[in-house]
Amino acid sequence: MASTVSLRLSDEIAGQLEEISRDTQRTKTYIIKAALKQYLDDFADYQVALDRLNDKDDAILSSKEMRKRLGV
Repeated sequence: MASTVSLRLSDEIAGQLEEISRDTQRTKTYIIKAALKQYLDDFADYQVALDRLNDKDDAILSSKEMRKRLGV
């Protein structure tokens, strides 16, 4: 099931979107969906990193120890 979302863009962002759309021959909808997907993926990775950073029980390895464990 798909959902519809409405948003207002500043003239600057709308112009950049229009330019990218024209240059790549992709629809603005395609570009917005791709950008949002990338943002959501990055945000999920960021949250995992923050959770691990704040986990007092998660050991922090030095680069020397990491290379040793990787056999480098």
